[in-house]
Amino acid sequence: MDTTEQKSDNSSTTEAQLQVAKVIETLQQDLPTLFKQDISYHIYTKDIYFQDPISRFRGKFNYRIIFWTLRFHAGLFFTEIYFDVHNVYQSAQDTIKVDWTVRGNLLLPWKPKLFFNGNSTYTLTKEGLIYNHLDTWDRKPGEIWQQFFRKGS
Repeated sequence: MDTTEQKSDNSSTTEAQLQVAKVIETLQQDLPTLFKQDISYHIYTKDIYFQDPISRFRGKFNYRIIFWTLRFHAGLFFTEIYFDVHNVYQSAQDTIKVDWTVRGNLLLPWKPKLFFNGNSTYTLTKEGLIYNHLDTWDRKPGEIWQQFFRKGS
């Protein structure tokens, strides 16, 4: 490999690392406020695939709708709701992971509390855009739903 090829490879690696750092920074800024304000969509591909324990779909338009729906329901059903981000890190060259907790107080007379942990795995294209977002939760959706019927403390 001549020095021109090495420089090209090094600049490509540096650009990719900078893009991953930008994605991490954007996630760190966006996620804690996702129940209150919209996220940035420039870090996602137009055909982003999303999957969590209750839904799966493809496309940036649908991805925008899911976040709008989260904000709408947060305002409608909760007196307080938080998306606590514990850790955002690059676990592989093309993968970013986020550990988080959702917690809130439901707007019901018996004041039930919502609480569950999860993690998000984001897979990146060679250009450093997110094309796959997979969420896992620490309990089944039915167990989370049952929290709506328990008296808060």
